[in-house]
Amino acid sequence: MPVTLTVRDETASGRVYQELPLCLPTEKIAVRDLIRERIRCEVEDFNRTQDETIFRGLVQPDGAERVVNGAVEEYHVTPHRQIDWEPQFEKALDGFGHGSFVILIDEKQAVGLDQEFTIGPETQVSFLKLSPLIAG
Repeated sequence: MPVTLTVRDETASGRVYQELPLCLPTEKIAVRDLIRERIRCEVEDFNRTQDETIFRGLVQPDGAERVVNGAVEEYHVTPHRQIDWEPQFEKALDGFGHGSFVILIDEKQAVGLDQEFTIGPETQVSFLKLSPLIAG
């Protein structure tokens, strides 16, 4: 049964600066699959907008310029650019493995890509970036 989950991007101080709803196929999901769905969704949303030049995602796309807007990182891309989600996903997996960001699931830190959790109506998922993730 599909489940909708809202993931939040937060600063280290706990300020939420972005929310992204994800429609997931089941109530049980591994951290790796959560990251994949998040990356795929944010890239597809960006690619649907033809005039957008600011990408607000977990990973900096290749060739994009990093812009800091307060405590929030954004990425300036050329107009009408399409981003490929798969390289973004691979970079995000690498970033998770190297501690570039952490994922909190109901305020508990996810420790591995294969860790599974069950999504409920009150499940809270937060991504906290600890260092920039740049596509390579």
